[in-house]
This record gives sequence, structure tokens and C-alpha cells, in this order.
Amino acid sequence: MRLKSGIWVAAYVRRCFVEGAFAAVRRRGAEEAGAVYIKVARLDGTSTLYGPAPQAVFEDANPAGRLFTVILGREAPAADADVETRLVREIRYDPDLWILEVEDRTGRNFLDDALV
Repeated sequence: MRLKSGIWVAAYVRRCFVEGAFAAVRRRGAEEAGAVYIKVARLDGTSTLYGPAPQAVFEDANPAGRLFTVILGREAPAADADVETRLVREIRYDPDLWILEVEDRTGRNFLDDALV
């Protein structure tokens, strides 16, 4: 059984604060199973956007965990405007999603083993 989104988000925000980064919930999604998107802002007008990994990735992974992938900003950070445009598009597709924003000048994501 997978951890509820609301609990996972609370733990992730706490982890960011412990590591010295600011994190905020910009949009609350479905408490039980809303998709989570994470924007890591570098405070220079660029960001990296992380979102849920495709279901095909879960074949070999633990289905109880959450896995993320880079949506925008893989090679180099993307412009904040591009990230915001993508988030608007994702909200239209899934209005129950969560949006978290982390501010970290070095671009740390704190996702550890959850990044594919």
C-alpha cells in the first residue's frame, strides 16, 4: 500500500527545511492519491520540474513507493515561465495534483532514490 499524498508531502517539506532549503505547498491536491509535482527554483529565473515517473518504470521498482522523473530542465535548468506554463497544462489534465516549490540556489531536489 502506498503512502497517502498528504503524508508524503508533509514529510518531504520537512526534509527540505532540515536540509536548509525553503519549501512550500503551492497547490493542495487529493489527500489520498494526488500526483505530486516539484518545482526546484534556483532563484535566478530558472527551475527544474519533477513529476511522477511513467507507470512503465514501476515494473521493476517497488510499487508502494513514489518515483519521480525530470519533466523540464534535465540538461540545464529551464526558464521559470516554461515551468509555469507546463504546470498550468498539468492542472488542466489533472485538477487533483499537488504542486510543491523548493527554493535552493544549487538546485538540490532531496528525492534521493526516488528519482529515475
